[in-house]
Amino acid sequence: MASTAHVVIRKRVALFFILFMLCLAGLGLRLMYLQGYQNEWLTERAQDQRIRLIPVEAKRGTIYDRNGKVLAESVSALSVYAIPAEVENVRETAAALAAVLNLDVEKIEKKLARRQSFVWLARRVDPKIADAVRALRLSGVDVSEESRRTYPNEEAGAHILGFVGADNQGLDGIELMMDKYLFGTGGGVVAEYDASGKEIPYAPYRYEKPTEGQDVYLTLDLVLQQLAERELARVVEETGAKGGSILLMDPRSGEVLAMANRPTYDPNQFGEYPASSWRNIGVTNAYEPGSTFKVLTTAAALNEGVVTVDDRFFDGGDIEVQGRRIHCWKHGGHGSVSFREVVEGSCNVGFVGVGLRLGAERFYSYLKSFGLGSATGISLPGEAGGIMIPEAKAVPLNLATMAMGQSIAVTPIQLLAAVSAAINGGVWHEPRIVREVRDASGAVVESFALDEGRRVIREEVSAVVRELLAGVVANGTGKNGALEGYRVGGKTGTAQKVGAGGYMQGKYIASFVGFLPADAPELAMLVVIDEPSGMYYGGQVAAPVFPALMKDAVDYCKIARTEISETDEEAELIEVPDVVGREMDDGVRLLRECALMPECIGEGAVVTQVPPTGSRVMKGTKVLLYLGSSRKDE
Repeated sequence: MASTAHVVIRKRVALFFILFMLCLAGLGLRLMYLQGYQNEWLTERAQDQRIRLIPVEAKRGTIYDRNGKVLAESVSALSVYAIPAEVENVRETAAALAAVLNLDVEKIEKKLARRQSFVWLARRVDPKIADAVRALRLSGVDVSEESRRTYPNEEAGAHILGFVGADNQGLDGIELMMDKYLFGTGGGVVAEYDASGKEIPYAPYRYEKPTEGQDVYLTLDLVLQQLAERELARVVEETGAKGGSILLMDPRSGEVLAMANRPTYDPNQFGEYPASSWRNIGVTNAYEPGSTFKVLTTAAALNEGVVTVDDRFFDGGDIEVQGRRIHCWKHGGHGSVSFREVVEGSCNVGFVGVGLRLGAERFYSYLKSFGLGSATGISLPGEAGGIMIPEAKAVPLNLATMAMGQSIAVTPIQLLAAVSAAINGGVWHEPRIVREVRDASGAVVESFALDEGRRVIREEVSAVVRELLAGVVANGTGKNGALEGYRVGGKTGTAQKVGAGGYMQGKYIASFVGFLPADAPELAMLVVIDEPSGMYYGGQVAAPVFPALMKDAVDYCKIARTEISETDEEAELIEVPDVVGREMDDGVRLLRECALMPECIGEGAVVTQVPPTGSRVMKGTKVLLYLGSSRKDE
């Protein structure tokens, strides 16, 4: 019996030893697994529990116009945050904060109860509110400095600039397209905490300095943008229109100088406006251009030699193409006219004949060279490519209607770039809105240089196109686009809007594309007015906007007159005094003493004047005074 008991004990000891060795081996393997395979993960978890980062947001880069005037900048703002592990009484803390921040108690409680090292409670609050939070001296709650995006010119250029979100990220416009340059790299303050969530005394702090965003310089000119905003607001209000656009471009380079749209919004409070008002219709909306498109038909036909300015056409009021009668806008037609008169009178029948002479292959080749049918590549979001009937499906009727600006849809930026190519010597340039990016030291990081462009028509043909379009303004449908003292070229357009079921009765788009000086264009401008009430012809509604804006723009840009009337020569000229930097009342008084008529825009001191100091003008000339901050632009 004793031996049997001894054997049993030995077996039990052996079994225990085996089990012990198995457990020891398991623990060893587990230790090897944790220290080897999961070492990095566990280290990160430990650091997450021990080290906390209070973020310090990078200051977003500034957006400037072509002359260095601020269009968008970031200013200091205060935000309230919490470290949940340090909050001693969640309910009492939430109640105290809700009273100061004017927020829901339950929402604050949920944030404070999260198993996170850091949570935002309120972003970019008023300094008085931030002071009130500090005064509460709540454990685990403090205030951090962030930045707030501000747009000092409010609605001016809103659709180009866009806006940013709560985390300082670009959401629209240049803010979105250039976000990788503007955003910067965030930093923070690193502190160490023990297992209970309390800060370790005398533990070393580490400050990770944020890297500021880079600055973006646009081709936009703030003064010209404000002029465009002013005139567009006026014409939309006067005509009761649904909306509209004004685009201003340097036709020699494709640089966009102004782009105004209605409806519009203030990017400082973009959330208070309907999302539809954020839409930049200058690049996103395709529309049938109507007769403004005839500029391109004219250029293509002259370059191909299918027509000369003296060729004769007969317009009896309509023309039949593939069984459909296409009518001229003029009842009874224009009769027997030269091609010069076809252009000046915007004769539909004449342009139908020109389009058919070109044929599909040649016509489509020019449309593509003029940048139609695809996005231009301008650095703005949501650009549309327009709508064109595929060349393989185009029949003579399509060519006939396209030649006069129907059966094709373009965006305003596409059309202005194409017309600029037709009148600048024949070279198409990609429209440009961004000039360059600079770092904090002012060094150029990236330059969006002028492209060489592509030749579309011969230079001598472009000169003929300019001359014909100057005749449109001097003798034809564009007379209301004339500006005294300058040779102006241009073309009017009136197009019936297209809906789901075809053309919409009583709804039109009135437009005018113009440029000056006609012999050597320096400024090109497109006016598009959507659904004006009452009068709707482009020559009546859109054409007058051109001289209304240009009379101030030519003085500001110092474009020399090309036509001097006898009255101007005999008139007594006055030198415009310098009122920049003066208070409004002082500047107004000085101008009136010189027999000039001041008009003020904004509030504060004078920051810009048009015409500029030293310009010689006639008595009674209006001088625009743009008011704002008295600080000088850097």
